[in-house]
Amino acid sequence: MAASAQHASKFARYMNSETGPKTVHFWAPVFKWALVIAGINDIQRPVEKLSGTQQIALFCTGAIWTRWAGFVIRPRNMLLASVNFFLGGVAGYQIIRIVNYRRDLGENPAQVFKYLVNGDPTKQLEAVKVEASA
Repeated sequence: MAASAQHASKFARYMNSETGPKTVHFWAPVFKWALVIAGINDIQRPVEKLSGTQQIALFCTGAIWTRWAGFVIRPRNMLLASVNFFLGGVAGYQIIRIVNYRRDLGENPAQVFKYLVNGDPTKQLEAVKVEASA
């Protein structure tokens, strides 16, 4: 009996804690998992359709917030740290896919970096032409 009462009190403490399900500190990471799931689904997407700038932004967000949520901010929010860790991991994998694809096309590292940061200039030119004709 004493063990179940103790267990119930731990559960009750969690429910009412600063990172429990009654707070935004719980629900924000839960909804952020949608970004991780979308990134995992993008693994099936052709690499030439991935956005390098988007993946860099997701990777940086994941890396920065993993550190802050898990190690700097008190109280620690391990749910937020874990979702950001996986967000950075999925985005990092996509960046590696983009880099390998561009290297296989014969580009040097400077060209690959420029592509990651700026995107494909031919697609940008096509978008400008479409806007001008509309």
